Amino acid sequence: MISINGDMKEKIDSALADRAPCFVGTASKDGKPQISMKGSVLVYDDDTLAYWERAKRSALDNIQDNPQTVIFYRNGPERINWRFHGTATVHESGDIRDNVMSRTVQQELDRDPERQGVAILVKIDEITELSGNVLQSRD
Repeated sequence: MISINGDMKEKIDSALADRAPCFVGTASKDGKPQISMKGSVLVYDDDTLAYWERAKRSALDNIQDNPQTVIFYRNGPERINWRFHGTATVHESGDIRDNVMSRTVQQELDRDPERQGVAILVKIDEITELSGNVLQSRD
């Protein structure tokens, strides 16, 4: 069972303010990997992370072709390294997009003044440490 709560939720939701923004890893349909820093990653619910995709470049293209995604949270001083593996969906309009946008940190929204971005939800299937140790897994 996946349950992103407590310490994980607190740390992810404050990652940008703590100068520990998350990295999102995607791959094209032919397997070419790509990684992007995303300061807008937040806990959407107990088993889903979300972020505001304002750049709309290769990461978005990759998700549309291959939704398998990993989000990496690292807090060096605390020696925390979490990898959240899951399946991404794109929300270009509607309630989910509006909800993610309303919860996105202002600093990220300020970089998208016309609000042209989209919401990305990543339903988490597994949470691992950098060592590969599985912390949580979907049943």
